[in-house]
Amino acid sequence: MSQPTTLQQMREPAPREANMPTVTMGFGSLQSFELMQRAAKVLAGSTLVPTAYRAFKEVKQYGKVTGYEQNAAGLPNCIVALNMAQRMGADPLMVMQNLHIIEGRPSWSSAFIIAAINSCGRYSPLRFELSVPGEPTEVTYTAIEWKNNNKTEVKKKITVRHQTCKAWAIEKETGERLESPVVSIQMAVDEGWLTKNGSKWQTIPELMLRYRCASFFGRLYAPELLMGLQTAEEAHDFIEAEPDGQGGFAVNLDNLRGQASDEPAPPPVPDAEDEPIDVDTSTGEIRDHQEVAESEPAATEPAAKPASKPRAQQQSTDLDGLNFE
Repeated sequence: MSQPTTLQQMREPAPREANMPTVTMGFGSLQSFELMQRAAKVLAGSTLVPTAYRAFKEVKQYGKVTGYEQNAAGLPNCIVALNMAQRMGADPLMVMQNLHIIEGRPSWSSAFIIAAINSCGRYSPLRFELSVPGEPTEVTYTAIEWKNNNKTEVKKKITVRHQTCKAWAIEKETGERLESPVVSIQMAVDEGWLTKNGSKWQTIPELMLRYRCASFFGRLYAPELLMGLQTAEEAHDFIEAEPDGQGGFAVNLDNLRGQASDEPAPPPVPDAEDEPIDVDTSTGEIRDHQEVAESEPAATEPAAKPASKPRAQQQSTDLDGLNFE
């Protein structure tokens, strides 16, 4: 039996959106992807998100902002961050603030990893055991310097105070004490973390010891919280070396120069002519061919014939930039 309709309901009908199915952000359907695009465009226009997610980047000269340039990767980065936030059940802005993009690789901040472990409910709060710092000791290490595009090994010395640290927590289900691998200052020297230019291991070693232990603990016992990503500090410290064919390892010069900056080089700005006609430039939505045809006004008179181009320019345009001899 149908429910009777009151006069008040007839005067104020429910909006059409109330009868539509609920759409969640994702890649499973066109409606879900369009909703994610709208949310990503809103976040890309905000100044609260990091630079890698913004639609425009600041152009600075001598420390002053002189203009803005389009960031072609801003909107796609926001879509990826929204997808990760949805899978983790976290706030999108929190994910963006703690997800650093270093050399094209997403990396979590160490503070976020500690917070994720403490709030997951499976372990007790993460704790650290830090040994007493030793006496100042002079350590010799081998540094690689580039002179005239040639790799040169230089012996240098640095004064350190040896110290060790490990992170631990109690698993609530079993009561077992879980410990991370021991991280020491000697390990930082051997791995090259401490001897890098501008390394935080030289200025705040105790904090870096805790951060690295927390990263190791999370990757061992809670990799699903990190989603397989490393920390931002690890991305800065680790350098990928490749075999040089002579029994040793070498590092690409461009990679070393690129690690001097925290952010990757801005991608090329696409031309407006390269944008497909089935994308709404005002909202970023994907429209089908029927909507595109309805949005275009019917031509009542033939358009004026465009001015003829020079033969060489017309020929190059028809060939889409390809030159044939």
